[in-house]
Amino acid sequence: MSQTEFLPFPTTILRAPVWYDNDVREDRSLPNMPGDYKVTPGVGNERWTVTCLKTQEVVYNGIGPVQVLRTQT
Repeated sequence: MSQTEFLPFPTTILRAPVWYDNDVREDRSLPNMPGDYKVTPGVGNERWTVTCLKTQEVVYNGIGPVQVLRTQT
């Protein structure tokens, strides 16, 4: 049995609300560490964005609030 069978592998996820329910959240895997992403909250009716600081790619542009988390899977 390998060590990975005992210890879950940590992953980074983007947790965002779904448009059809205020209590449901959707998780999406991200390839980098949480500190590699910048979350910009929307003000008023503006959308929330999540940008990868390494590539400047916008990986999320939508309703909020959103979180970038490190989790065990």
